[in-house]
Amino acid sequence: MRIQLSDHFTYQRLLRFVISPVLMMVFTSFYSIVDGLFVSNFVGKTPFAAVNLIMPVAMGAGVVGFMVGTGGSAVVAMALGEGKKEQANRYFSMLIYAAILISVVLSGLGIVFMPGISRALGAEGELLHNCVIYGRILFAALPGFVLQCAFQNFFVTAEKPGLSLKLSVFSGITNAVLDFVFIVEFKWGIQGAALATAIGQILGGVLPIFYFAGKNGSLLRLQKTRFEKKILMRAFANGSSEMVSNLSSSLVNILYNFQLMRLAGENGIAAYGVIMYVNFAFMSIFIGYSIGSAPIVSYQYGAGNRVELKNLFQKSLILVGTGGAAMLALAELFASPLVRVFAGYDAELSAMTCRGFRLYALSFAIMGFNIWGSAFFTALGDGGVSAAISFLRAFVFQISVVLILPLLLGLDGIWLAIVVAEFLAVLVTVMFLMLKKKQYRYI
Repeated sequence: MRIQLSDHFTYQRLLRFVISPVLMMVFTSFYSIVDGLFVSNFVGKTPFAAVNLIMPVAMGAGVVGFMVGTGGSAVVAMALGEGKKEQANRYFSMLIYAAILISVVLSGLGIVFMPGISRALGAEGELLHNCVIYGRILFAALPGFVLQCAFQNFFVTAEKPGLSLKLSVFSGITNAVLDFVFIVEFKWGIQGAALATAIGQILGGVLPIFYFAGKNGSLLRLQKTRFEKKILMRAFANGSSEMVSNLSSSLVNILYNFQLMRLAGENGIAAYGVIMYVNFAFMSIFIGYSIGSAPIVSYQYGAGNRVELKNLFQKSLILVGTGGAAMLALAELFASPLVRVFAGYDAELSAMTCRGFRLYALSFAIMGFNIWGSAFFTALGDGGVSAAISFLRAFVFQISVVLILPLLLGLDGIWLAIVVAEFLAVLVTVMFLMLKKKQYRYI
């Protein structure tokens, strides 16, 4: 049975609707995870460190897709909720064309300046060589990655989350298979890892264009449009929180790498890389839930249905809290076997990574509230509050703590920095939820 944005959502219906975006984000996280797995085990520690240094830069450039997707889907879903389907399609088309243009420009800049970027991150010698190869190939595929991130949100708004999941699974499997072929069979090393990721991202970004450009059974379709500065700026401002969150995360990851290089050398960077891979998989569940539930919030808010808005708010709090507790338990229980998958070949690296992951995993219990809280305000069209939560959480708090805690706790201070930052962010999220409850009436 088709689930529509206008439906009343029970727990069962809500979970059925968001499961596709959740799985979609899990498979999307496999891009970096699979690369890291193959590079770490079949290429070597130095190329593995190169992947970990450059991946945050590529993810940072890809924030355009998250900004267009989250901010744009809120604008489009509100138009649909108001019964303005033609207007919604016009907005949707303009936003996709804007994402293509911006990503092409960023792609060219990244390719040209990759050697300088790599040196600025502290790479030299063999590490520098690997960074340039990996980075240039990833930036060549950046338009595909940006479009894939944007379409993930728009598929949900179009009431086709299942189709988005199928495309993500297809792209993820393609990436994994090509990693095996290029790295294990062809012995192409880090170049093979980058090519596998690039091809998967291009498929994930280009195939949806063919779907939305033709006749389809969804609520959205690509069509001729016109430039509307006000709508574009509204979408960008509304999605700025996700842009800030992802860009800040990339910058913070770079700072973590600097600190780890100083305290533990290449082993520290490799250990952090492993923790990030596992973190991507866990965090993608919260992000997927936020992507899946946000269009429902936008639609119901646009339709003026405050009863359903309260229903979604209450159920989301319970689901996010329960999910966080379950993830913490799983992370602590399976820390050792998860780490061995990536670093079992090196006892010292494995021990360092396992301890770091157990400390880092404490953040899983609370980070979901911050991710969902930011997305909730984006869905309501309040990009300012959403951006404030994201900026404080992913940038101000993390940078402050990762600079201070290592002075007091050494290496453990780096692993615990995320826990303290998420706790501080929860206080901010709760404060905004209480301050805005009368305005939006979700309580």
